[in-house]
Amino acid sequence: MDYRIERDTIGEIKVASDKYWGAQTQRSKENFPIGIETMPKEIIEGFAILKRSAAIVNSELGLMEQVKADAIKHAADRILAGELYEHFPLVVWQTGSGTQSNMNVNEVIAYVGNQWLKNQNSDVTLHPNDDVNKSQSSNDTYPTALHIAAVRKLEDVVLPALATLKATIKEKMEAFDDVVKIGRTHLQDATPLTLGQEISGWHRMLEKTESMIKDSIPYVKELAIGGTAVGTGLNAHPEFSERVTSKISDYTEKNFVSAANKFHALTSHDELVYAHGALKGLAADLMKIGNDVRWLASGPRCGIGEITIPANEPGSSIMPGKVNPTQSEAITMVATQVMGNDATIGIAASQGNFELNVFKPVIAYNFIQSAQILADSMLTFNDRCAVGIEPNYEQIEKNLNDSLMLVTALNPHIGYENAAKIAKQAFADNTTLKEAAVKSGLLTAEQFDEWIKPEEMTYPK
Repeated sequence: MDYRIERDTIGEIKVASDKYWGAQTQRSKENFPIGIETMPKEIIEGFAILKRSAAIVNSELGLMEQVKADAIKHAADRILAGELYEHFPLVVWQTGSGTQSNMNVNEVIAYVGNQWLKNQNSDVTLHPNDDVNKSQSSNDTYPTALHIAAVRKLEDVVLPALATLKATIKEKMEAFDDVVKIGRTHLQDATPLTLGQEISGWHRMLEKTESMIKDSIPYVKELAIGGTAVGTGLNAHPEFSERVTSKISDYTEKNFVSAANKFHALTSHDELVYAHGALKGLAADLMKIGNDVRWLASGPRCGIGEITIPANEPGSSIMPGKVNPTQSEAITMVATQVMGNDATIGIAASQGNFELNVFKPVIAYNFIQSAQILADSMLTFNDRCAVGIEPNYEQIEKNLNDSLMLVTALNPHIGYENAAKIAKQAFADNTTLKEAAVKSGLLTAEQFDEWIKPEEMTYPK
């Protein structure tokens, strides 16, 4: 293999000639052969946005030559264009500050920037620390990149997907508002409601978790940049933080703000714990919706079978003709992963000592994964299941008429205990409620028909 010699403060090390990274990236690559989970590209993009913004500000403040800032911006833009991701090989399981990924970005930007400078016939060169990392520390750049990535993921990926599914659920809620069916509590028959009312519960779940996610985002928009090593801002211009934050906001078209207390911003990740808690709330709701759908669609002949859902693929390798609720299964598996990620994020956020949390990469990995798989699964569930939900009117009618809990409508007329006797007698004799009611002598057949009207049991009366 062709290689070149790169150098850092430890000494010399070989790097493959076709790779753009430098010595510190290579050392991390060799020292942490752990797993296959590489740093999310969203974090790399967050770094690129930060590095281009920092270079512009350093130039404006007279701390960097314009040509160097232009070179850094050129390289960062290439990263953001998706051209250079093969040069970011580092795994999540590295230093807890994310220093090596910060240096990976610094080294690649310096390498690409120097190529650009050479093509400009400039005798200026970029140094990954002195120039690309100027006025910065890994301790404030990594959480800044993470917050940029998290906000973009929540606003541009999760919320649009959630809105799509919410709109479909609303359509179904309105379309089936007059379809009277039996309700269920404890997996047992309960009083009637409409299918639209049942689905309205799902819609409100999505509506509320959407609001909770939105409520959490302003906290994540607080950026640590400018805190440098421990939060004091050593080696950074007093205006650096506010100016860089403004540039990041302009580029992303999102209103980021400089964190008021940089000591907090470096050592705490409570904003991400809060935001991911909202994602966990969404996961819990999707678990419930997915389970309701597969229960209601169970069968097709020996289950509840009150709704039908699209048949997307064969369900069994041995049972011909079997079709399974696979979209429900996928979205509920995603929910369990997000719940596990939430535990990891909560524990990781509680760790680290004094001025720095040193579990940043695992927080980043789990947060980004949760956001992505939630969005993906909502869109998939929407397109391949929710839009195709239809009532099975015949089964709904049968289950409604067979239910003993229609007897609840008799409570105001004959009392709870007498109504209970009728229900129990109908169950024991395997007869209808009406037959048991008339047999009891407590009411006539005409009174039964007058008092028990399932459609009138779906609203206060």
